[in-house]
Amino acid sequence: MGFPWVRTAFLFAITATATAANTLADRRPGHKHAKPPAFFLAGDSTTAVDGGWGNGLLTPLIEPAWGVNFGLSGATTVSFVAAGRWANVTQDLKEYAKEYDCYVTISFGHNDQKPENNVTFDVYQQNLINFANEVKSLGGTALLVSSLTRRVFPSDPHNATDSLHNERLAAIQAANVTGSPIIDLNAASLAYVDAIGRDASWAYNWGDDRKDMTHLNPYGEVVFGRMVADLIIRAKPDLKRWITPNETLSYDIWNNLPA
Repeated sequence: MGFPWVRTAFLFAITATATAANTLADRRPGHKHAKPPAFFLAGDSTTAVDGGWGNGLLTPLIEPAWGVNFGLSGATTVSFVAAGRWANVTQDLKEYAKEYDCYVTISFGHNDQKPENNVTFDVYQQNLINFANEVKSLGGTALLVSSLTRRVFPSDPHNATDSLHNERLAAIQAANVTGSPIIDLNAASLAYVDAIGRDASWAYNWGDDRKDMTHLNPYGEVVFGRMVADLIIRAKPDLKRWITPNETLSYDIWNNLPA
């Protein structure tokens, strides 16, 4: 099976301004203008550096817009706090909210749903609400991002398992309760992989053997990062001018074409 490594989207990812090469993908600005956006990404490995969509969202930001990917592999809404990552997010909010239009993406569920992590659904739901309310109290905007779909196809190559349905509903509920935008990545990504089919969607799988159907390879980061960017622009149209467009990739995604 061939893979679309030379598509326009991938070329853009190589040539675009690079994020800093550290675990937080830190792009703090060298200069500041009047209220450009700053994005702080909170989530599990499907957001994080090396396997998540987060850098695919941050890379096309147009300076002085900037962002930090605080995503943490294996994180639940509980362990993210215990590891100090949420404190990092709120510290940046406190520091930058006066000078930047601050947005915090909140995307958890892959690990919260695992019984061995001992996070009940009610606790998970409340934690999402608490995160969003704290962001608002600190002068930011919470963006509730429903979980990236898994690319698992039990039988029908155009019917991936809807394994994060309840977590999607929890994100929507948290958005509604707190008056925050919902960025429904779960619905969009599930519809997309169902449309393009198993073989095309597995081109985005992590690992040399492409057997990891949860995490994203570098090209998958670009594709689903663009999907998140487009969804954010739909929810917050004023942000469009701060995100470099990729018309070819957006066209493919929203017309259900393998990107």
